[in-house]
Amino acid sequence: MAARRIPMLGLVFLLCWAATTQAEYMKYKDPKQAVNVRIKDLMKRMTLAEKIGQMTQIERANASSRVLKDYFIGSILSGGGSVPAPQASAKDWVEMITTFQKACLSTRLGIPMIYGIDAVHGHNNVYNATIFPHNIGLGATRQAQTITSLGFLSLTLYSEIMIRRDPGLVKRIGAATALEVRATGIPYAFAPCIAVCRDPRWGRCYESYSEDHGVVQAMTELIPGLQGDVPPNYAKDFPYVAGKNNVAACSKHFVGDGGTQKGIDENNTIIDAHELLGIHMPAYIDSIAKGVSTVMVSYSSWNGVKMHANRRLVTGHLKKKLGFKGFVISDWQGIDRITTPPGANYTYSVQASITAGLDMVMVPYDYPAFIGTLTNLVNQKVIPMKRINDAVRRILRVKFVLGLFENPLPDPSLGDQIGKQEHRELAREAVRKSLVLLKNGKSSNEPLLPLPKKADKILVAGSHADNIGYQCGGWTIEWQGGSGNITGGTTILDAIRSTVDPATNVVFSEKPDADLVQSNHFSYAIVVVGEPPYAETAGDSLNLTIPEPGPSTIQTVCGAVRCVVVLISGRPVVIQPYLPVMDALVAAWLPGSEGQGVADVLFGDFGFTGKLPRTWFKSVEQLPMNVGDKSYDPLFPFGFGLTTKPAAAVQN
Repeated sequence: MAARRIPMLGLVFLLCWAATTQAEYMKYKDPKQAVNVRIKDLMKRMTLAEKIGQMTQIERANASSRVLKDYFIGSILSGGGSVPAPQASAKDWVEMITTFQKACLSTRLGIPMIYGIDAVHGHNNVYNATIFPHNIGLGATRQAQTITSLGFLSLTLYSEIMIRRDPGLVKRIGAATALEVRATGIPYAFAPCIAVCRDPRWGRCYESYSEDHGVVQAMTELIPGLQGDVPPNYAKDFPYVAGKNNVAACSKHFVGDGGTQKGIDENNTIIDAHELLGIHMPAYIDSIAKGVSTVMVSYSSWNGVKMHANRRLVTGHLKKKLGFKGFVISDWQGIDRITTPPGANYTYSVQASITAGLDMVMVPYDYPAFIGTLTNLVNQKVIPMKRINDAVRRILRVKFVLGLFENPLPDPSLGDQIGKQEHRELAREAVRKSLVLLKNGKSSNEPLLPLPKKADKILVAGSHADNIGYQCGGWTIEWQGGSGNITGGTTILDAIRSTVDPATNVVFSEKPDADLVQSNHFSYAIVVVGEPPYAETAGDSLNLTIPEPGPSTIQTVCGAVRCVVVLISGRPVVIQPYLPVMDALVAAWLPGSEGQGVADVLFGDFGFTGKLPRTWFKSVEQLPMNVGDKSYDPLFPFGFGLTTKPAAAVQN
């Protein structure tokens, strides 16, 4: 009997040993293993279907547990305005993403998906989140000497002069944004936009920090804000995310999107390689050095070649020459637009984009067509398996660095980070520093600003004075933005009322008539007008005029009362015809949810310090016109901005 038991015990031992050994070989589940070891182990277990699934990003509205499992989907996104429910809470977001993630974890290999969202000026899709100034305003947040004659300066020299700024502000904004994004269970933000806008007629110009690449390079400090600081001796070309309070960042849109002809969105950028590399590429070098996780490709073309199909730049320059090790993602249906009309030859579009070096494709709806087409191209050996493996390796690298394999599910304890007071105070500070004072008094002896808080009666007028949606601009709650109280915050009118002396009578009229203005003996007026919200192509403008009733409100009010005009816009617009009638002019850009920052400076609690991140033209016929051009004749030059001292400092 004893002799028969030994083989049985041995068999049990062998089975246990085999099971243990098999578990040990699943190195990708072991956080103690090096990232590259984990990637290699996981990839050798993956089928072609699982690999192509990782390369596919679908829209939230098109996602379900069944779809995620059946197609091994690697990523989900919320397009502009795509939310789980109107005014969804952090809890609503967390519950939705948890459901999606659990479906992905239930697949054979349990690879977590990565959820992405356009958090481009705060967590702007989410109701009641903190909305920071758009990038053009942040580009103005720097203090430097005012130089009024720039004709002799080269672009590079002027960049060096203007480097004295506070990139720490955008870094703090990045960290605050990351916390609010994580509060909804999302680990990936499609930011920052590091386009160098060379023509304000472009509808995305407010997404650009400046016409000057030096300013844009400095503002890549948003990346360590979002992702955390890259540790010393860390591989500078390797993506880096510090922890669960940080998110993966995305530098976009590669490359030259801000240089299209006449500022037409998704158009052709016609410049030589020297200009492309010297103006539009430097911020990508900075981004990679700061460990950026992903890069998004532009809809635009360079000298007639669509960027989504440009192997020379995506693979040859970004990946090989610059050594970028994160993943490259398409824009929304970006590969479809390789052809004209979009989708005319989808097989070619898939082949051209993947061959060019795109790793993840924002489909976002017809995922079966993308997956089926790419699978056929691989099976027919049109696209080599080596290219698929490179794409998947890059995607998995970001997921491992992000910690998704160890912490795939949202953390519900962060819900109180949405719109928290500390973040709103930071946004208010950013607004104060972004304001650029372009005119102050009809002569140097009669400045209007700062305004006195105590007055008998003042007029606040204009379409943008009491409108959160207008002061936030596009990419806020909805893709194109909206009008009215679309989210939480403080309007400029509310801020004025809370700042002036309680005895001051504040009269508000969105569109005052001449009788109201002339019969009330106002001490002064604040006129708040500007552009309506817009995003992308919808914002393209060949005339850059302020729509009515803005111009008529300026003329009616400023022709009768001492007035300051606060201009809400995503770029310089035509103002020269109205300038003589104004006593003061403030470029407030798109300040976001915290209008109190505008009142802080108007009434002298803080001084004006902002400097123009863009050249302000006299007429659109001059465009494109940028600092360093031979024929440089601006209304206000790049870097211009009058300064004031706080009222208390003046009184003392």
